[in-house]
Amino acid sequence: MRNRHWKSSVSRILVVLLVGVACTVCATTVPGQEKPGYDDTPMLPESQWRVHDRNRPQPPTVEPGLEPGTPPADAIVLFDGRDVSEWEDVTSDAVEDGAINVVKTKGLTTKKEFGDCQLHIEWATPAEADGNAMNWGNSGVFFHGLYELQIIESKACQIYADGIAGAIYGQFPPLVNPSRGPGEWQTFDAVFLAPRFDGEKLVEPARMTVFWNGVLVQYHQKILGATQHKMFPEYRSNQSTGPLVIQQHHSAVRLRNIWIRPIDLTEK
Repeated sequence: MRNRHWKSSVSRILVVLLVGVACTVCATTVPGQEKPGYDDTPMLPESQWRVHDRNRPQPPTVEPGLEPGTPPADAIVLFDGRDVSEWEDVTSDAVEDGAINVVKTKGLTTKKEFGDCQLHIEWATPAEADGNAMNWGNSGVFFHGLYELQIIESKACQIYADGIAGAIYGQFPPLVNPSRGPGEWQTFDAVFLAPRFDGEKLVEPARMTVFWNGVLVQYHQKILGATQHKMFPEYRSNQSTGPLVIQQHHSAVRLRNIWIRPIDLTEK
């Protein structure tokens, strides 16, 4: 009986290995052999490619992070728990236990500029209130230094709906509020699409998609313009790239594991 189970287990392992080898072979173009695909299928709309086009280039290969939340191989690591060299005028004195304490800075501004991008950032508000509902854990992530994804304590207290964490500040509240408690680490994973301009004319507004603690809170949301307090948003600049800015708003918000990936949305 034991031998039968052993042989059955070995057989299953061999099948898995053979399938893996077969998949690897299928995914690799053998020199001298025709590429898999077709050249007589319908053309895709607004595209230079056919359905299953044999000549359509493969997407670049990117090694993912070893664990969820860790940066993939093509990410620009903005903060790894130690190095603050990607930021303007920030010193290691602002780093405490592997996190940046924003109140020990004048705010964070990246040295590099970005257009369309994917951002991962982990943040925590102070465990105890260091201000009223308008200020406890108040910070924010500004794409291009203009368009704010709000950070603020939103479990123990809440301000107006379009100002809680996960809001596009002053414009759109998050779809839901999945906030963790004060002092607990939280995560934003955001995709920002830069506005498009023809000279001074706005052709396509900026858009944002955000997962907060793994929960979708903004979906391809059109941004009405630069986010402001108590003012109507508008596009004051025709820039298509800009720095990432993290606000210092007199609260000891902590930040860690910050990385960003520029995105190329041109058709492939």
